Amino acid sequence: MNKLSIFIQDFIEDESGLTAVEYAIAGGLVVGGMVVAFGNLGTAATNQISSLCTAVDATATCTTS
Repeated sequence: MNKLSIFIQDFIEDESGLTAVEYAIAGGLVVGGMVVAFGNLGTAATNQISSLCTAVDATATCTTS
């Protein structure tokens, strides 16, 4: 075989860069999950604070900013 076909065969069989790609994908999934979780948690907390404020004084204007 010539040098080019040997180089191409070695390049195809090389898996050393694959680990870095797997870690990048896993990290992206973790960050995405955290964004969704914190978004939902923030909404739930805001709703609970509004409910508590209304329960304490129904005539008060409850702001959560």
